[in-house]
Amino acid sequence: MRDLADGLAVTLSDVEARVTALTEYNPMLGMRGVRLGITVPEIYEMQARAIFEATVQASRDGDPVVPEVMIPLVSAMKEVELVKARIDAVAAQVRAHSGAEFDYRLGVMVETPRAALRAADIAQHAAFLSFGTNDLTQMTYGLSRDDAGRFMSIYVKNGVYEEDPFHSLDLEGVGELLQIGAERGRAGRPDVTLSICGEHGGSRNAIEFCRRQGFDYVSCSPFRVPVARLAAAQLALLDGAKADKNTTIV
Repeated sequence: MRDLADGLAVTLSDVEARVTALTEYNPMLGMRGVRLGITVPEIYEMQARAIFEATVQASRDGDPVVPEVMIPLVSAMKEVELVKARIDAVAAQVRAHSGAEFDYRLGVMVETPRAALRAADIAQHAAFLSFGTNDLTQMTYGLSRDDAGRFMSIYVKNGVYEEDPFHSLDLEGVGELLQIGAERGRAGRPDVTLSICGEHGGSRNAIEFCRRQGFDYVSCSPFRVPVARLAAAQLALLDGAKADKNTTIV
């Protein structure tokens, strides 16, 4: 904090007061994601500029790059409109300064129940919707994924939950929100790209669910990619076997 104060030419007490003012009782439900981008817009503008300048540089050495910019923790269409307007302005500035043309796709991370319910409106301003199942599970259950481990084993042991919902996607509750969000997102924008991301994206039951719902892809942490690919391949073979009764899966 002292180094920051020196760099900004302010007193240490000013920095300490700002830190205190930013302190939240529940940061997971506080000013993060798109809320930070709207209240402190220069942060998103700086990040967007870095992405677009890198896009211009990378495109000079090969095929045109089309970056995908995703807005996290959205709950209202107006949030997307405000951020999109600022990012479009930054893109225009980079095009004018560099003399290079480029395209980009803007998407939304659907992590709140409200975003899933209002997906038809939100999708009108988003080329893709990525359902962040970690936070969506947390908010649907009203559980802190960082603290639930204290009692989750007891809940599973007593049959309250069949499995830890942060380890295995809850197809009944969270899954219904995913289904609603997908249907309404397509209603608002028929060509919208749908996906899920998070630890659930690497599990077989989540991949199978996404295939049934017509999602375009899943993403997960790197160490789960081999298992996810294997599950996707097995499910594709099973689908083929159902279509062709003469096919046998060994």
